[in-house]
Amino acid sequence: MDRMICIVGPTATGKTRLAVALAKALDGEVVSCDSMQIYRGMDVGTAKVTAAEARGVPHHMIDVADPAENFSVGRFTDMAAPIVRDILARGKTAILAGGTGLYMDALVLGRSFAPYPATGKREALEALADREGIEAVQAMLRQFDPAAAARLHPGDRRRIIRAVEVYQETGMTITEHDRLSKLVPPQFRPVWIGLNYVNREDLYRRIDKRVDEMIAAGLEAELDALLAAGLPESATSMQAIGYKELLRERRGEITREQAFDDIKRGSRNYAKRQLTWLRRNPEVHWISLGAEPDFEEVYRRAAAILAEAGFPGAEAIFSAPT
Repeated sequence: MDRMICIVGPTATGKTRLAVALAKALDGEVVSCDSMQIYRGMDVGTAKVTAAEARGVPHHMIDVADPAENFSVGRFTDMAAPIVRDILARGKTAILAGGTGLYMDALVLGRSFAPYPATGKREALEALADREGIEAVQAMLRQFDPAAAARLHPGDRRRIIRAVEVYQETGMTITEHDRLSKLVPPQFRPVWIGLNYVNREDLYRRIDKRVDEMIAAGLEAELDALLAAGLPESATSMQAIGYKELLRERRGEITREQAFDDIKRGSRNYAKRQLTWLRRNPEVHWISLGAEPDFEEVYRRAAAILAEAGFPGAEAIFSAPT
């Protein structure tokens, strides 16, 4: 076991608060595993930790990219893995927290990712999809990797193009690449702690409340500032929940009230996808939350999980203030 904790769960379950409290007790630092908190200038809509919430605990992998950049899971792991190793090398506790399960799994497992070479092949495939439809690219994929072609939904344009690109660049199918990658032993061995509400309605109520808080905190002004700075509406960062709905309102496609409702609906659906992903991991120790979670109880249960797992220094958690 490494001196490392992964705190997971759907959005709005208190992962950041628990991560900070455990970091204070265990001399830790937090590594954010959120695919949108990496972008600068997107603070309100991604619920970035504030200075008051961080309580002096160092947070990594936040504000590391310009919102106009396309950011990949491979780039995330390349940047985050050395940070985690440095935290552990200094004798501190690394606490991974965030809602993007793919990013966290890739970091912990040490999955390798085929490179994204700038040779023009991807651009050619994009042009083909624009001209003849993504079905034409999927037909190409079916010729050399029928398993991937059957697995990928026609609506998943990005992954279909990526699968063909990998084969054209490396001669290896994405199916084989993924199979070989999974044979590599995990690079880190953390204790996994999951947070989730007992009743789905309580989770949805908390999500709706968080959206209302984001709107009150200036989500609309944040979007307008990004656009005024020249960020194109087509940027990957603008596909984040909250921003993409408000963009539709700005274009006159929906009303302001409809945009708010769509943000809440999109956030609830995202939470369901997060849970689907996380429940595949049998190593997660789940902490169930009531309608009004008692954080002191959550903290004690997390401490008990770590103590039972033999986590170094776990005995200090029980007496540490939250």
